[in-house]
This record gives sequence, C-alpha cells and structure tokens, in this order.
Amino acid sequence: MTSPQPFKNRVLVLMVCLFAPTAWLAAQDQRTDTVPTRSSVDTVTHPFPVHIDSVETALRIKNLNPYFTLHVDSTLTYRLEINKDESKFYWYLRNSPVGLRINKDNGTLTFKAEKSYFLSGKLRYDNEYRVNIGVQSLDNPTERVDTSFAIVFYNTEIVPAKIKPSVNSTVTIDEGDTLSFKVQCDFGSFPIDNITFLSNMPIKNYTTVRKCDDDFTWSPPFDFVKDSDPGKEKIVLLSFIGTNRFMVRDTAVVRVIVKDALNYPFALQEYNLAARNINTYVLQLKYTFVQLDKGVKKTKGARTGFDITSSTTALTGTILTSSTSTGAQQTGKILPSVGVSLVPIKEAVAPQKVFDQNQASSIRSSIKRLDYMLQDNAVVGERDPDISKKTAKLKDELKQIQIQLIDIPLEMTRDMSEKDLNEYFNSPKVNKKYRLKK
Repeated sequence: MTSPQPFKNRVLVLMVCLFAPTAWLAAQDQRTDTVPTRSSVDTVTHPFPVHIDSVETALRIKNLNPYFTLHVDSTLTYRLEINKDESKFYWYLRNSPVGLRINKDNGTLTFKAEKSYFLSGKLRYDNEYRVNIGVQSLDNPTERVDTSFAIVFYNTEIVPAKIKPSVNSTVTIDEGDTLSFKVQCDFGSFPIDNITFLSNMPIKNYTTVRKCDDDFTWSPPFDFVKDSDPGKEKIVLLSFIGTNRFMVRDTAVVRVIVKDALNYPFALQEYNLAARNINTYVLQLKYTFVQLDKGVKKTKGARTGFDITSSTTALTGTILTSSTSTGAQQTGKILPSVGVSLVPIKEAVAPQKVFDQNQASSIRSSIKRLDYMLQDNAVVGERDPDISKKTAKLKDELKQIQIQLIDIPLEMTRDMSEKDLNEYFNSPKVNKKYRLKK
C-alpha cells in the first residue's frame, strides 16, 4: 500500500500541467491590451526615458532672449530653438532693422553692425529697435508663435563735444558797430554743461554766455582804438571754454579786429556847430551890410540934391542973362558961379563913400559864398561818410572869410529881425544895385 504523500505530489503536478497553458494565454492577452501610447514612457526596451510629443503639446520657443545689446562693428549669431521638430516649421521677421536676418529653416539670427549703417543714418546709437519674430508650421497654418524682442546698438568710441561759434575765426568790425553771434555746440558723447568766457583785454557792455546756443553781443566804443595802436586797429581774442560733467574742456577762439572809425554822433554835433557858426557870422555880415548900404544910399541922396541944385542954379543964370532987364542980367551972371561953388560944398558935406560901397559889395559876395558852401556841404542820409570832410571845408571857408573881412567892423542892428534882414538883403533893388556889371 502506497503512502499518502506521493499521491498528493502527483495531484499537484497534474494541476500545474492543466492550468499552465491557460495562464500563459491570459498573460499574452493582457500584454496585447496594454501597448503604450506615443505619450507614454517605455521603461522596458530603452535604458533612458524618452519623451514622445503628443498632438496636445503647445508650440513654444525655448531660448528666446527678449533683449539684445550689440556693439558697433561686431557680429551677432544666435540660433533659436522650439520644442518640436524644426524641419516642419519656418521662421520669419517683421519690421527688423537694416542688416538683421534670420534663417527661415533653422531660426538662426545673424547681424553685422557695420559702422556705415550709423554714419549714413540708417541706424542710430542707443535707440531701442522692437523686432517682431514668428515661427509657423508648414503643415498647420494655425500652429504658430508670434513674439518680439528688442535690440540696441551702442558705441564705446568717445566723440568729443565741440564749441562752434556761428562766425568765422577772424572777424573785422569798426568802432561803434555791434558784433553779435551765437555760440553753438556739437554735443558728441557727453554734452557741454557750462561755458566760460575770457578775453585777452578788458571789454565792457557785452552779453554773458553761460550755455550752448546763447548769443554773444558786444559793441566796441569809439575811443577803443588809440592813436598809438599800430595801423589804427586793435585785436581782441574772445575765448569760449566749454566743459562737460567730467570736466573735459574744449576752447573756441574768435579773433576780432577792431578798426578805428568815425564817431558819427560826435562828428554830427561838430558839423552842426560849424554850420551854426557860419549862420551866426552870416547874420552879422548882413547887419553890417545893411548899415553900409544905408549910409551909401543916404550919401547918394545928398549928393544928388547938391547936383540938382547946382544944375538948377546954372540953368537959371543962363535964362536970366537973356532977359531984357539989366538987374536980371546981372543976377544971371552971378548964378552960374553960385552953382560952381556948390561942388566943393557937396564934396565936403557928402563925400562919395566908395570904400563903404566896396565893403558892402565884398560883404555881399562873402555872404553868397558862405550860403553856397552850406548848400554844397550839406549832410546826406542818416550816416554821411564824408561828414568830417564837409565839416573841415566849412571851417576852412569860414576862417578864410573872417580873415578877409577882418577890417570890417561888424555892427549889430537890434531893430531888425532875421526875416527883415533876409528880405532886405534879397530885395530886387539891392540885387540890382550890387550885381556884377560888364
């Protein structure tokens, strides 16, 4: 009789043989139903986990830099990446600055900041350029990303600021003229904050320049140039020193040549004084002429009376001598002698004033000459350049006539006004009496 233990072992082996194929098939069916999807992680066949993109994953740029700074004459090469297969997408730029490019296949940004772009004005330093960039699917137009970044160009080269006056470095002006110009600046890398003014000699009445675009105005006085200065001119050096916040200086020098010029207001006063002296002297001559002419006229009247009386006496005597009366004949013989005796009486009582008449004629010609000189040397315009010459001519002419008429006593007639004197002097009788005769 067999033992019960071997029997149990046989039963177990038989059960394993019956259920083993069924379990194996069930295991195979279970593995077929759990095939991993694209988004799952295969931890059986791959030693490292691999992420497989799914349709639901959003498109994005992984390494976009929102701000670029680029030095002049340098080169930019920057490749942008996305989270999907780049072969199925293309890149593009909008409103990009001159010279910036992108590779539409792999998204590589390239740019060479050439200095010619900035010198021509196409690009500017320290100006933020906003660039729109995008990436889009070749298969699905709705799958796209639009974003932007900024790019700024800078320059480490120091451009010095300059002071540039709005006039040439050498300016020539006359005394009394006004020098006016604007002090301009080229700001460069660092603008000029303050301007200091210096001069090689003291000057007055000028406007102070403190900052750029201020006006400098100065008018040299008429006595600025001295007679001892060489060439009757003086050189003034105007220095404008500009400084920036780092106390870097730039100096502009304007060389001003001031020439000796006529003090026209003073010259005009001198001319008016000379003309006034001539008018006063002419009035004195007219007063004297009136006195001389009246004396000549009175003497002429007296002599005419004696001549008429003498002629009448002689004619009466001639008539009486032809009378039949003896007494009348005797009287007629005496009367011619009486007429002859009146001649020495006439010369004694009313001698001819030839000297006075000659003096009156000389005074009248001098007055006419002075009037002509005043008219010929009148001031023309607001600023006559020959006013000094005209003043000298008037002075010389007045001096010559005063020397010529130095022996004539200038008598003042108080009972006649200037108008009465002019009317008397320019009357037709006087002009007829003293006109030149052939």
